[in-house]
This record gives sequence, C-alpha cells and structure tokens, in this order.
Amino acid sequence: MPSDTPVLDTLELMTASSLENCRLGKRELMLVRLAALVAADAPASSYLMNIVAVAAADAGVTVEDAQDVLVAVAPIVGTVRVVSAAAKLEEALGFVIAAMFEAEFEAEAG
Repeated sequence: MPSDTPVLDTLELMTASSLENCRLGKRELMLVRLAALVAADAPASSYLMNIVAVAAADAGVTVEDAQDVLVAVAPIVGTVRVVSAAAKLEEALGFVIAAMFEAEFEAEAG
C-alpha cells in the first residue's frame, strides 16, 4: 500500500542507503554533507534534515568545524553561496533551538 509521504519516505531510504554504504566516520560524513549542501545552495530545510536532524553534535561536529567547511569551500563556490549557506544553517539551528524550548515548556506545563 502506498504511503501518505512518498517523497519523505524516498529521501529517508536514500539517506539510510548512503549511510549504510559509506565508510566515512560520522564526523567526516557530516562535514562532507555540509560542503555538498553549501555547493548546492540548499534551503534551510535541507540543512535541518541532513545536518541538524542527523545530530551533527553527536558526530563531534562543532560550530568551528562548520565555519572551517565554509572557509574551505568559499574559493570554489563563491562568496554569495557561503553567505547564503551561513544564513540557512543559522535558520535551521534556530528552528531546532526553538523546538527544544517549546518541548521543555510543554514538559514543565504538562
């Protein structure tokens, strides 16, 4: 029976297959994914889905690492893409922080 979310299901399967078939460590994988998102001029939702939701912090990726990736790809992708990526990454992180505060508030109220 077809799913109600075929696109999301397909993306989830693609991501799982990529993780399963990749020999990079978690940290390196997150850094490579970040570089690819910058190069693709991905929307904030892609950063959320691919970096933040996959728990980059659990992989040992720091804010400084993300900044280093932006510096490293800047000569290749250009200033406009790097500035755009920084804003989109900040937006994705802001969404996660807001969701965490909301969950904490609901837990305290409930």
